[in-house]
Amino acid sequence: MALTASIRKRYGDFLLDVDFTAGNGGVLALLGASGCGKSVTLRCIAGIERPDEGFVVLNGRTLFDSKKKIDLPPQQRHIGYLFQQYALFPNMTVEQNIAVCLPKQEKSRCRARITELIAMLRLEGTEKLLPRQLSGGQQQRTALARILASEPAAILLDEPFAALDSYLKWQLELELQDVLAQFSGPAVWVSHDRGEAYRNCGKVCVLDRGKSSPAVSLRELMTDPVTVSAARISGCKNYVPVRPGNGAGQLAVPDWKLSFRAAAPWREGVTTLGIRANCVHPAGTEEINSFACETVRVTEDVFSMLVMLRPEKAAQDAPLLRMELRKEIWMALPEQKQIRVAVCPEDLLLLE
Repeated sequence: MALTASIRKRYGDFLLDVDFTAGNGGVLALLGASGCGKSVTLRCIAGIERPDEGFVVLNGRTLFDSKKKIDLPPQQRHIGYLFQQYALFPNMTVEQNIAVCLPKQEKSRCRARITELIAMLRLEGTEKLLPRQLSGGQQQRTALARILASEPAAILLDEPFAALDSYLKWQLELELQDVLAQFSGPAVWVSHDRGEAYRNCGKVCVLDRGKSSPAVSLRELMTDPVTVSAARISGCKNYVPVRPGNGAGQLAVPDWKLSFRAAAPWREGVTTLGIRANCVHPAGTEEINSFACETVRVTEDVFSMLVMLRPEKAAQDAPLLRMELRKEIWMALPEQKQIRVAVCPEDLLLLE
């Protein structure tokens, strides 16, 4: 069982061009910045919007195919869609919102299923309440119960915690994990939060300005992103133009007038060097890839210090280097205005 979407849709100057497969019993994250096409992709899969071309196939059943002129309406696609604002019917109670999506069957079976879902989503005591009388977490759980009531073949989650405050988010994330663990079909989770995706999804497909990258594991995204957009999503903060240096494994960084040794081999298409802020560390003169810097700015975060550095020989308009250190390490440095730092060869990201 799998959900495959290979679709294109143009909105003026914006072109959505995505191609991915979400496997059976696993959750695929769609990650990207606001406006990159994540929610539009879900709406096209669900049948709310129509792609210009391409196809959507769920468990071998074609939901949309522009060449074959197949375009099933949303109610025939058997897809559960959790909207950002949950889209509960405002004049229906919790149990009525759930019942409306139940397949037609005997009343006793409907009542038993509603009771089962209310217990599963911990909604006891809210059965007769309207959506406006529910907390944000209760609204989300009601929406999930309604989705499960429809017995979907796939589930789409559009920023499921966007409407919740941080106090509720963690507990509800655990509850959603439990729900998805019991679901046997494919699921697609739209997010811009890499931590959220890392905790809940097995694979990730990065969208950049409407274009999707091949799906990879979250571990691959974090350790070996291929493109600048994937590196940004993975949390990398430092970027600078790069070219091959003199000799195998050498990189030249003209803006900083530095040469680095890299563990990864040079490949065609690389234009940018990425360096994670937590991979920059104070160093001695003998360490590989060490260089002197001037401290430009220091910002105290909750548990760390964010230090903006200018490499000693860099031009004034060259990109600064961001370093993130635990507070006790920064405070223990004997000199903070002029500092020597290093980056290990294996921590240099070669990006297209």
